[in-house]
Amino acid sequence: MTRLFNNPAAFADEALEGFAAAHRRLVRRVPGGVVRATATAPGQVAVVVGGGSGHYPAFSGLVGQGLAHGAAVGNVFASPSAQQVHQVARAAQSGGGVLLAFGNYAGDVLHFGQAAERLTAEGVPCATLAVTDDVSSAAAGESEKRRGVAGDLAVFKTAAAAAEAGLPLAEVVRLARLANARTRSFGIAFSGCTLPGADAPLFTVPAGRMAVGLGIHGEPGLAERPVPSADEAAELLVSTLLHELPEGVESPRGQRAGVILNGLGSVKYEELFVVYRQVARLLAEAGVETVDPEVGELVTSFDMAGVSLTLFWLTDELEPLWTAPAEAPAYRKGTVVPVAAAEPSTTGEAPEAADPDPVENTAVPEASEPSRAAARTALAALGAIEATVRAHADELGRIDAVAGDGDHGIGMRRGSEAAHAAGRRALERGAGAGTLLHHAADAWADRAGGTSGALWGVILRALGTALGDTERPDAHAVSVGVDAAADGVMRLGKAETGDKTMVDALVPFADALSDAVGGGAPLAAAWDTAATAADAAAAATAGLLPRLGRARPHAEKSLGTPDAGAVSLALIVRAVHGALSGATAKPTPGSTAQPPSTAKKG
Repeated sequence: MTRLFNNPAAFADEALEGFAAAHRRLVRRVPGGVVRATATAPGQVAVVVGGGSGHYPAFSGLVGQGLAHGAAVGNVFASPSAQQVHQVARAAQSGGGVLLAFGNYAGDVLHFGQAAERLTAEGVPCATLAVTDDVSSAAAGESEKRRGVAGDLAVFKTAAAAAEAGLPLAEVVRLARLANARTRSFGIAFSGCTLPGADAPLFTVPAGRMAVGLGIHGEPGLAERPVPSADEAAELLVSTLLHELPEGVESPRGQRAGVILNGLGSVKYEELFVVYRQVARLLAEAGVETVDPEVGELVTSFDMAGVSLTLFWLTDELEPLWTAPAEAPAYRKGTVVPVAAAEPSTTGEAPEAADPDPVENTAVPEASEPSRAAARTALAALGAIEATVRAHADELGRIDAVAGDGDHGIGMRRGSEAAHAAGRRALERGAGAGTLLHHAADAWADRAGGTSGALWGVILRALGTALGDTERPDAHAVSVGVDAAADGVMRLGKAETGDKTMVDALVPFADALSDAVGGGAPLAAAWDTAATAADAAAAATAGLLPRLGRARPHAEKSLGTPDAGAVSLALIVRAVHGALSGATAKPTPGSTAQPPSTAKKG
């Protein structure tokens, strides 16, 4: 378990601060992550990688000559926000365009995609690549649904070496995609990992058993088997990967492959070497020639006891990129040609010149007194949201951990705290209701990261747009804003009712609010009716199987447990009712104001 921490919600930030201080010769801190401390040739493509914290040395430890130019670092097991990715990319780029590379997870796809759109609009050529190497997370025919695990390293290394060689953005992207298509990974674990501040691991494995096909965010395995010997583990890993060869490869015999035997957090190096000795033998027997194998901790999951094997099937153009020299805090190969330290002006703004708060210096438009009065109610609602999320953060994390990664409570807490603080600052500057909610939306999305951060940013922004800064909002305006929020969430998250997501509570809430307002109910009463509908809908998600997100490969495990995003939405809209009615909300019978048990039914 993670024993050394202060505030769990600050763990990722404090870890990044200490990392940058320890490796100042190689990296420097910028808002959102780190970039190289060494100079980059003008016109070189910048490879910016990233993802959630908890996977060191991915992602910050892979920044340096011959490897990434920058890394955007999110909260524990949560993607960095679009703002973070944008800031790191701006600091890392040197005129040749940017490739954003990340694991294939919903939050990363959302945020890196939004950052790419923003960079392109600013005139910075940009491309994205989601790594999809984990064979256990989807069938071969649905490889685009696979998640990125330790194969990240092979793809990042290929792209960075191609950029270091001076190739243009289109060629860097082509080679990175080729590397991704020729990389396969598979993992096993003997225990789950424990998040900072948590008192139990995200999943457990019975004594004498191991989980097969686990994820690096603490997602449980897809099956269990008896604990093998080291040689038996090697045989399982190798045989699984040799069963699925890249397109165009008929047989492993005569092939050359980069090999990564990766420790997931608490398997000792000596154990890895015992396993690798048999991996090497089995690959040799199959006729595979290994090239520059890597054995060690390269993509971890806090203290998870497990290992994964990656095979990177090389071609004549990929092999020189895999073997090219690199020097990063956690990865060294060959000898790089020393270069001078970077001047801040050559890689973007210096940390102190960049604005870590995306809304702090945003102009506040003039607002009417009725709208400023509504802004005070909106701020009270944000305060109620923060208090509710804080009270239930641990339970939200436990619900999320049943078939996901357990980060929902931490992310919601960071987001709601940031939104409340941003709203308070906006109100102090005379903001109306619309501007206050826009500031809160940006702060929530930036601070929380992850899928939920992006979606709650959409919700608050849609409400702010509907309320505006000139009129006193009425029930109809609020209902219009909630409808727009539901539409925005479904459009951005690509979820529908029945997918077992936040949408399953948000749509019934929006529909019930619209019906009640259309029937003439005042806002507080209409909201109360809609919150009750959200309560019931969130509880009903216990009977659904997930069709999207990290829980999808573990669908059966989630049956009997409600969706964490739906539960948190129900909690929040119930808390907001208290602010709207001017009194502390009292839970209605059956309300999820006390989150449902995570115990499975049946």
